[in-house]
Amino acid sequence: MEIPVCKELHRHISTSNTESATVIQAIQRLAFKFIAKSAIAIYSRFPIFGDLNAALAVVRQDGLILVIDRNDGRGFSFPGGFTHRGESAEGSMRREVKEETGLEVAHAQLLFEYRATADVPCKVAVFEATASGSLSGSWEGTPRWLSVPEVRSKILPSQAEVLRRIST
Repeated sequence: MEIPVCKELHRHISTSNTESATVIQAIQRLAFKFIAKSAIAIYSRFPIFGDLNAALAVVRQDGLILVIDRNDGRGFSFPGGFTHRGESAEGSMRREVKEETGLEVAHAQLLFEYRATADVPCKVAVFEATASGSLSGSWEGTPRWLSVPEVRSKILPSQAEVLRRIST
């Protein structure tokens, strides 16, 4: 007598490398969703370190902007993230662009800084950047080239200010 659970387990163990990679990516996306939502929920209520520092890039190409379609289901964001201790805003932006999109920043110029409170209290440095390479996603999401109108309704509330300023 064959046990259905054993048969199903054998099928999963026998998956091809492509299927295994897909499963791993799905697990990474779920982990990012859980970690991101948990961290935001906790830090927005208990900001024990005060305002965090972050940096992001506005990368444009052929009238489109580069955004990350986030795996946590919260919409689109510009490539960027929190600055590590001892890291400059520009260094943080360059690292995050590479991690989230696979692109290397060739040139960057500080556009402006602002304070966001929509998710967690944060000081954000916004850079205009040019980048090259091949797009690739990360556990955080999938990079996409979209028009400002396509992004407007799904941009993170904490980054709506960036979209407003670059659209004028």
